[in-house]
Amino acid sequence: MIEIVQADLAQPRHAGALLELLDAYARDPMGGGQPLSGFTRKNLVTELRKRSAAVSFLAFADGQPVGLVNCFEGFSTFRCRPLLNIHDVVVLDGYRGQGIARRLLERVEAHARERGCCKLTLEVLAGNRRARSVYQQAGFSGYELDPSTGQALFWEKSLE
Repeated sequence: MIEIVQADLAQPRHAGALLELLDAYARDPMGGGQPLSGFTRKNLVTELRKRSAAVSFLAFADGQPVGLVNCFEGFSTFRCRPLLNIHDVVVLDGYRGQGIARRLLERVEAHARERGCCKLTLEVLAGNRRARSVYQQAGFSGYELDPSTGQALFWEKSLE
């Protein structure tokens, strides 16, 4: 049986599940192929708990953590309403293809609607075809204002 819950990072079980699942994602080629650093493992839960705009959801299969979504509230200036950015989506390899990501995304959407959000956003690697398919089935698509200007691109500039 799959259970989806909003994480309470004050609970050691939820905090441990978040770290375990995020580390599995980080080790996956689609997460960069490297384990979480010691600094991140030591400080992530404390730092997330400080951020009221952060929310996480966990999926448990027969009591074992198998899926995670981390989200952060942002704000749409054009719509003058909050939005929810889906930052991490994790389903352990042995549990993929069972609809867990879909159920996590449904729970995120329900939460965003409860918060009065105008949209959900996420980023996905172009080569992550499996994730792209899940997201498209959930109603996500590339963002563009006008086809003549093209789709939005996600860029970054590291400050480290």
